Amino acid sequence: MADAALRLTALAQQLLGQPLPVRVRAWDGSEAGPPGAPVLVIRNRRALRRLLWKPGELGLARAWVAGELDVEGDLYEALDLLAALIWERGSDVPGGLQMLRDPKARAAAKDLLKLSGPWLPPAPPPEEVRARSGALHTRRRDKEAISHHYDVGNDFYELVLGPSMVYSCAYWEDAGTLESAQRDKLDLVCRKLALKEGDRLLDVGCGWGSMAIHAAREYGARVTGVTLSTEQAAYARKRIADEGLTDRVEIRVQDYRDVRDGPYDAISSIGMAEHVGSVRYREYADDLFALLKPGGRLLNHQIGRRPEKDESAYEIDAFIDAYVFPDGELAPVGRTLAILEEAGFEARDVEALREHYALTLRQWVANLERGWASAVKMVSPGRARVWRLYMAASALSFEHNKIGVNQILAVRPEADGASRMPLRARVWKADATA
Repeated sequence: MADAALRLTALAQQLLGQPLPVRVRAWDGSEAGPPGAPVLVIRNRRALRRLLWKPGELGLARAWVAGELDVEGDLYEALDLLAALIWERGSDVPGGLQMLRDPKARAAAKDLLKLSGPWLPPAPPPEEVRARSGALHTRRRDKEAISHHYDVGNDFYELVLGPSMVYSCAYWEDAGTLESAQRDKLDLVCRKLALKEGDRLLDVGCGWGSMAIHAAREYGARVTGVTLSTEQAAYARKRIADEGLTDRVEIRVQDYRDVRDGPYDAISSIGMAEHVGSVRYREYADDLFALLKPGGRLLNHQIGRRPEKDESAYEIDAFIDAYVFPDGELAPVGRTLAILEEAGFEARDVEALREHYALTLRQWVANLERGWASAVKMVSPGRARVWRLYMAASALSFEHNKIGVNQILAVRPEADGASRMPLRARVWKADATA
């Protein structure tokens, strides 16, 4: 009798203490759970073995990436329901040694073992980052991490990001397109930096060159962009040549720690600092401070997390670390501000753009889903699935205030302490009244 779904929902209720809020369809065709709810499709019982060998997020992620686990229906709704039941309960969910100590969990694990088939650990999907060596955030390890995420094909990023080729949150001032919202974000950064003809701008983590091109074309800045991705650099250089801006923009494959040709009038760091890591963040702040002239401005655009009651308990998200941003770390905005000030910067403005990023991510997910067949051919089914899950889950995290994103405008004060900043903090806003 085909009854795997019924047995699984019963086991889930036994482990979690309440029914699953989603419907389950198992590999044998059986279904169980609330009618009309999103359907969690378990295509292969290997998914159960992954969960038994790696209970929690990493086991689920491996099953998803391998195509053994899927969602039929609204992905956002399914993730919302499952997050509230599983991920947000943390240590309340039995896993690992806890399963062995808890009699009910141990009995459920035995039943799962019977359902899962041969007791061998499945190999991780090929999209997973392999074991890393060396200390965190050395130049070599950072370059490898960046390559894993960004050197997957510029055509794939074109499909997901759209014509703007900007991989950070857009700025939604009206009901415009993703492209117009990204242009507005780049312009906002330029205005906050008070760029003018001839200014030297250093764009740290320059991506595919969108910020560099906008600053040079619209404001007359002379721009140096640095990235660790060879594919990004090649793409950016072609765009710059096509725009006729090779006399104003230089793109380097270079670590920001190796930039030695300051001082610059301004520095933009848009979506790059998440890669720096807590062990290097003060070094990052010191380096950028040294590269700015007195009176020069820094615009640091960075995703931040909510602070922990015990900061030592913070752990990098297992799925993100294994499949998306290896070694990436998030810090609370207060800590980022403190380190920038410790390095000598004066913080002049902080703008939260959390909701803007949620809107942006939903646009990227829609782009990916519309071009799904092409995306799979460009990369692999597993990598396309990584991106769909990562972006949809991230959109929900921004919407529920689990994470945020902030633009910090800071200045390197003059020797006498002067900022050379206007009295009105938000003169870059057209509708500013104070």
